[in-house]
Formats: sequence, structure tokens, C-alpha cells
Amino acid sequence: MSIEVKVPVLPESVSDATIASWHKKAGDAVQRDENLVDLETDKVVLEVPSPVDGVLKEIRHESGDTVYSEQIIAIIEEGAAAAPAKEQPEATSSAAPATVEAPKAAPSSGKGTEELSPAGRRVAAEENIDPSKVAGTGRDGRVTKEDLVNYGKGGSPAAPATKPTPGARPEERVPMTRMRAKIAERLMQSKNSIAMLTSFNEVNLAEVVKMRKSLGEQFQKTHGIKLGFMSFFVKAAAEALKRRPIVNASVDGNDVIYHGYQDISIAVSTDKGLVTPVLRDVQEMGFADIEQAIADYAKKARDGKLSLDDLQGGTFTITNGGTFGSLLSTPIVNPPQSAILGMHTIKERAIVENGQVIAAPMMYIAISYDHRVIDGKDAVLFLVDIKDQLENPQRMLLGL
Repeated sequence: MSIEVKVPVLPESVSDATIASWHKKAGDAVQRDENLVDLETDKVVLEVPSPVDGVLKEIRHESGDTVYSEQIIAIIEEGAAAAPAKEQPEATSSAAPATVEAPKAAPSSGKGTEELSPAGRRVAAEENIDPSKVAGTGRDGRVTKEDLVNYGKGGSPAAPATKPTPGARPEERVPMTRMRAKIAERLMQSKNSIAMLTSFNEVNLAEVVKMRKSLGEQFQKTHGIKLGFMSFFVKAAAEALKRRPIVNASVDGNDVIYHGYQDISIAVSTDKGLVTPVLRDVQEMGFADIEQAIADYAKKARDGKLSLDDLQGGTFTITNGGTFGSLLSTPIVNPPQSAILGMHTIKERAIVENGQVIAAPMMYIAISYDHRVIDGKDAVLFLVDIKDQLENPQRMLLGL
């Protein structure tokens, strides 16, 4: 029985997807739930698993093609077995190759025609292109049909030579991935459509550090997860958002939407770009719940397993540039949200406390906000609320 392989149902916010790379070729045996192809959307890379055991009979769309929700991209013959490879007669110097003739070029550097899709091999042969000289933008650096077409038009560079010519100034032009292009679009949308302003403060994290040191080991034994700094900030933000609901609001045309819940987006850096998975109903979560959810999202992001549902929504965002050593920055609001909290690196600095100069673990924090709906007073008081809770963490434990 022939089984259709379709593009998963895409949410309304995602109109189409691009085929990033096929992991199987026509004629290959496939197993149920085995990943067949990666689809790249504006937000995530989706894996399309095989629905049955059988043989991949037909691939209808190649790498680089744009596809739409529930579109048929392949056919599987259920229960069939892959045909055994036929023995090829020993080649002679005058024998013509059985497949499409590879272009005559320099020796391959590991990106030969055998790694190309059928459409890619056709383009390479027609344009007499050596794939080893093309910079691949596909999965694991593989050369796609698009790369070959761009290279043929002069838009894709040759791979850097092993021994560059003295005095050479090499450059490489690589098309943006869909995710990076979408990030760029949203950043420009934020810049051009929001009256954005940033306020700063600093936090003495001595009490948080003390709590983590005294209770961290017991916390990990009890909950099976490490007590980090993020859960303190997430919990403090949730409590502050309850008291300053305008910071948790979003703009829809001329309307302001007040959310009676705190769905906090956590900015996570991946190889493909920044993504913001959402912790839902944070107001109902404890420290262990928050830490576990963040750890789960971090693993999914590393493994490329984040789903579109993981990234949808969010009423407020927290980003932590401190993990990369950032001392101070102005984070950009993620529309349609109205505010974002920026964390930074912890530095031991000299401060005055009770008339004495002491060393304390200090962090600069920032809130960028949409000044169309949030007044400076609300933004500053929100940041002060965060500061007070972190400097007195027992407050957030008691909901104060």
C-alpha cells in the first residue's frame, strides 16, 4: 500500500516551510518514526518521521523547495523491502558511467556528487560545477540544489583553498537561513514600530548566592535538578508582573490587552539563532518546576527538537546575556509583548553598605519597554520590584 508523507500542519503564524535536507533517498528502506526530512520554518526546524515501515518510493520535493501545510512531499510503499544493489561490471577506461556524469574539476574535498540530491546532481552536471568548490548551507554543511544554482549565477562562493594565495582577501557569501531572516525581520519590526526605551538598575545577589550555597545541594537531592539563578529571576518577574500588569500587557492596534497570567519567554541561543520558548503559567510554578522546564527547553534547543507550540505566545521575555559575559546591554522588545528583562554577568564590585565598603556579587539589570503603553514610572518601579525581591529572596517565597 502506498502511504503519503505530508508536511505537518503549520500554525497560522507560519505560512510555509523550506525542505532543508533529506536523510533518505528514493529506494531506501525506512522504519516507522525514523526521520525522513528536515523542514525549516521561520522559527524552528521540523523533523518529518516515517509513518510506516517500508521503502521510500518517491520524493516529490527536493532540498530548497518551498512546501505548505499538509502538502505531499513523498510516497512510501508500506511493507516493501529495499531492492538489493545490482552488481556493476568492472569499469574500464572507456566505459561511460551509469549515472549522470560528474563535472570535470579538481579533486573532491569530501562534498562529492554522491552527497547531493538527484536535483543537485542534475544541476551540477548541467552547469559543470564541482560540488567540492561550493560552500554548503544545508545540514552539516551539505551542498543543496540552491547552493549550486547560486554558485552557477556567481552568487555562491567557492570553498576556501587549502593554501590561499599570499595577499588574498577571502570572502564568503552565504544566504541567510529562514530563521535568521525572520529574526532580522522581527528586530526591524520592533525597532520601527515600538517607541522603545531602556531603564537600568543593579542588584546585589549576595542573598541569592547564600541561599544557593546553603540549600543548593538539598534542593538537587530533593528535586533532581540544580538550583540556578534563572529560577530566581523568573519567579521575581512573575511576582512583579502581578503587581504591574501593564508590563505584562500587549498591543493590538489601538487596544491594550491585559493578560491575567504570566507566560514568560526565555531567550535561548542556538546554532541557528535566538529562540524564545515559553514557560506557561509561571505564576503557578515553583522553583523546581521552573528549573526543570528551562533545562528541558535547553536540551530540546540543543537537539533541534523545539516545536512551534513551544515558541508560540509569551507575555514577557527574559534574556540572559550574562552567560556570554555581557556586562550591560539594551535588550530589544519581542512584539507583540511590551517589555523584556535583561540579565547580565555577575561581577564582584565594591559597594557601600551600612557605611562600610564591602565586596558584593553585583549584576546590572535592564528593562526595555514600549513607551506607547508603559510609562517610565511603571517600568522603573517594576525594575525596583525585581531588585527588592532578589536582594530579599524570602519575599518572593512568601509572595510579597
